[in-house]
Amino acid sequence: MKKSYFIGLLALIASIAIITSASKDVSTYASFSDALQDHSRVKIAGEIDLSEEIMYDPINSPNSFAFLMKDSNGESMNVIVKRPLPQDFDQSETVVVTGKVKEGAFIADDILLKCPSKYKDEELNLRAQVTTS
Repeated sequence: MKKSYFIGLLALIASIAIITSASKDVSTYASFSDALQDHSRVKIAGEIDLSEEIMYDPINSPNSFAFLMKDSNGESMNVIVKRPLPQDFDQSETVVVTGKVKEGAFIADDILLKCPSKYKDEELNLRAQVTTS
């Protein structure tokens, strides 16, 4: 077998392996009601319900916290995240959690925060100046 054929075959095998491993992490966006019906891994975007307490015990359970979240349909569910509490978590505008529903709670193994823009105050000030002019 020629050396170039061998290298091409290895490149093909490597690309198939990369595509296969990347496709395992594909999950769809859903709501809590969708997640209750379909027990596969999903992503849910929503807001933290700051009227409820964020449950976090950094001494006994530093790699887990829980909070109440409202999805885009306004449905609420208790979310348990199997990661440390991110810095400025309670200041996030929206969150995206990835996981599954188990025993009446959404168990998330990943969380993505959308924090307020550092330019938001500047934008509000500019809008106020425009409306007063």
